[in-house]
Amino acid sequence: MDRRDATAALFGLGALSAFARPASAQAQAGRVPPLGGAITDVAGVKIGHFTDTRRPTGCTVLLAEEGATAGVDVRGAAPGTRETDLLNPTNLVDRVHAVMLSGGSAFGLEAATGVVRWLEEKGIGFPAGPARVPIVPAAILFDLGMGDHRIRPDAEAGYRACAAATAEAPAEGSVGAGTGATVGKAYGLARAMKGGIGTASVKVGKVTVGALVAVNAVGDVIDPRSGEVIAGTRTEDGRRRLGLTQAILRGELPPALQAGMATTIGIVATDAQLTKAQATKIAQQSHDGLARTIDPIHTMWDGDTMFCVATGKSGVTGNMMALGAIAAQVTAAAVIRAVLAARMVSGAGVPAVPSAAEF
Repeated sequence: MDRRDATAALFGLGALSAFARPASAQAQAGRVPPLGGAITDVAGVKIGHFTDTRRPTGCTVLLAEEGATAGVDVRGAAPGTRETDLLNPTNLVDRVHAVMLSGGSAFGLEAATGVVRWLEEKGIGFPAGPARVPIVPAAILFDLGMGDHRIRPDAEAGYRACAAATAEAPAEGSVGAGTGATVGKAYGLARAMKGGIGTASVKVGKVTVGALVAVNAVGDVIDPRSGEVIAGTRTEDGRRRLGLTQAILRGELPPALQAGMATTIGIVATDAQLTKAQATKIAQQSHDGLARTIDPIHTMWDGDTMFCVATGKSGVTGNMMALGAIAAQVTAAAVIRAVLAARMVSGAGVPAVPSAAEF
């Protein structure tokens, strides 16, 4: 059994012969991450990042220019979202043209406006009278504590992310929506570690499932096999990983946090054919991948949101049992890849938050 097969066994997926490509060189620079591939292995999907050079923030867009069936599930108590009500299976529009993930807290929702503008210029959108209206759901994470909070992704950032979008495997770690992401923030940024954005995919038979997750949690990122903290809350002297849940069980209660100071957001994509109701169910099940790798998850201070998009390009009707199980696995893998690929970022007023690779 080679190294990739061994890490796949951790996630119960067997041999990795079906994975499209190995882990990126950027991710391999740290610990060996689980699984290979990228969400762009799903036919009909492109990913583009915009990373702001003025402070650690940015946004990431998934483009589905031919349209994709979509669903969403919000579990965190402090979400920041756009167009999620439209994805309810009882509502009219059944296809989206992009999904935006952004830093900048609620201000970052403006990035989706730039995506709408880019798509409109391409003539892409839902027919509505004389116009075509691009459908672009979005979710944001809180990274305003990393440098000058007045700098955040805007419509131009979203437009530039679209212009950079490609079907090649996207960069991971401290880029795009993961640029200013941090984890383990229950005792403040001074004891946190770096989060980031990660991706993974698997192909089973004729169907491919991929995930892209921007990890910015209050909780720790853990190895689902051993429970070891990979990146998260550090001890008071900053030298060791604390283990947040164990600390809470010992009575070391964290201070009261302001709601919305964190949030993990992501997308599961597949080339299977799904209805809106089925896509919504897969989005729900993808949260199991977050629960396996982030502890605690879905807190009052997180706005955890997962989307599912289905391009239907494989021509295969989705097997819901298989897709739900795989969605959770690739989501978990993307979370771990995100923190293993992350690197410390710097700049004026930016806290020195170490990454797993540097700690």
